[in-house]
Amino acid sequence: MNILKQLIISACYLALVQNNSYADDLIKDQLIETAHYENGDVIPYMLTAKEPSKVRYVLIVMPGGVGYLDPELRDGRVWFKAEGNFLIRSRALFVDSESVVISTNSTGSPERMMAIIDDASKRYANPKVFIIGTSKSTISTMRLAEKLDGKVAGFVHTASMGGISRFDTRKLISRQLIVHHKQDGCRLTPYSAAESNQEDYGTMLITMEGA
Repeated sequence: MNILKQLIISACYLALVQNNSYADDLIKDQLIETAHYENGDVIPYMLTAKEPSKVRYVLIVMPGGVGYLDPELRDGRVWFKAEGNFLIRSRALFVDSESVVISTNSTGSPERMMAIIDDASKRYANPKVFIIGTSKSTISTMRLAEKLDGKVAGFVHTASMGGISRFDTRKLISRQLIVHHKQDGCRLTPYSAAESNQEDYGTMLITMEGA
């Protein structure tokens, strides 16, 4: 699977994704409650997968804003917050026969993220894991990129916060990718910060343009 191609498709067709009704009826959301902190507390997450699958890639996505997903079952269906968030709305576009998506609360905690990764690794044999954030959750992806460097395949920072300009990726082993719209109008996520990172540190940058 070409991760970069999937990201571009997701960004270009975001406006077409309006709800949880997928064109491919083999793609399903599931509430997973088998990940735990060391003290036993449950870390719920939503797994979006296509059946049957021979999974090679696990993409862990975190919403921006306040960062809460808090999935739970209501009337037999998975209910969750942040339904309108970029990454959460786009999750089905990442899914294919080799790739699944885990949606979870935004977190900079290595313990929480590793608990989710370890749980996913019990379901799928030796998957390549990519952690993806957008807007405010890129604060989390930048922190985790340092704390979990070398333990996952890579990190993707979309519509990054301004601090991305000072995020030195040259020392990191895990792959890093920045995706940003050139006309991003939010003062907290300026395109200039993403561009500065690419110029200063050579991080791969995908620049989106147009509506």
